[in-house]
Amino acid sequence: MTTPPLVSPFGGQPPAPQLQQQAQAARDVNTASLCRIGQETVQDIVLRTMEIFQLLRNMQLPNGVTYQPNTHQDRLGKLQEHLRMLSVLFRKLRLVYDKCNENCAGMESIPPEQLIPFVEDDNSKHEDRSAGQSRPPTEERREILEVNKKLKQKNQQLKQIMDQLRNLIWEINSMLAVRS
Repeated sequence: MTTPPLVSPFGGQPPAPQLQQQAQAARDVNTASLCRIGQETVQDIVLRTMEIFQLLRNMQLPNGVTYQPNTHQDRLGKLQEHLRMLSVLFRKLRLVYDKCNENCAGMESIPPEQLIPFVEDDNSKHEDRSAGQSRPPTEERREILEVNKKLKQKNQQLKQIMDQLRNLIWEINSMLAVRS
């Protein structure tokens, strides 16, 4: 079951405000969907180009070798059709590109360096997290150095304990080996 089209009480066309809204919606296409259309168009261009190269590779030049004129004309027609479609796709891509630039004209440009996430060392991550606490950088740096110093001391103590345990286990194993 379909719904009947909207008809004004006077018959004929829909009311003018609805026509204006539909026209506005057609003009205001989402930039993301335009980019998707552009991506699909580029994929079509690549596919058509590959098909053109495939046709050219299979095509024989009429250089005195016996060939079928019908086959040659058929392949030539296909090649011309692919080239025509390639031209149409490039025009479509240009329209999408222009529309995207038009939609993004009012936006401020962000440098690409800010869009790329960089791998940072632990110190800079800590500084970013603690920036909201509004402490001076020198105090933060001093705290980080203190924590690193304490961490190194604890690591040294753990290493000494592990060495002592290793020596103890070695002595126990060597005594058990002597008794056997």
